[in-house]
Amino acid sequence: MKVFISHSSKDEVLASKIASYLEDAGLEVWYDKREIMPGDNWADKIAQGLRESDAMVVLLSEGALSSEFMRRDIDYALSQKPFRRRVVPVFVGYPRERQDDVPWIFDRLQSINLKENGGNEHELEQLAQVLKDAA
Repeated sequence: MKVFISHSSKDEVLASKIASYLEDAGLEVWYDKREIMPGDNWADKIAQGLRESDAMVVLLSEGALSSEFMRRDIDYALSQKPFRRRVVPVFVGYPRERQDDVPWIFDRLQSINLKENGGNEHELEQLAQVLKDAA
C-alpha cells in the first residue's frame, strides 16, 4: 500500500517523522519533500502522487485546512474509489471541539489524535495499524 501524506508546510517536521515511521512499519509513502525535485512541476508531481497512492494521511493541525492545496488533496481522495475507507484524519494538537473548518466526513472516518509535539510511539503505531488494516 502506498500512503500519501497531506500536510501544511507548517507541519513539515511532523510529516517527515510520520513518513519515516510508516516506512519503518513496512508501508510505502509518498512524501513531497522526497518526491519533488528542483525544477519539477510540483502540481504535476502531487497529482501523480495522488493517482499512484492507495491511502492518505491528512495532518490536521490548527490552521492546516486553510491551505487550498490540502483541501484539493482531500477533495480528490474523498472522490476516488481506491481511497474509500483509506483516508485517515490525524488531529495534531487540535481540539476536536474546534472543528468548524474540518470537513464533516472526517467525523465518520477513523481518526488518530497526536500530541502537539508529534505524538508518541503508541500513537504512531496506531496510525500504521489503521493503514495496514485498510489494505
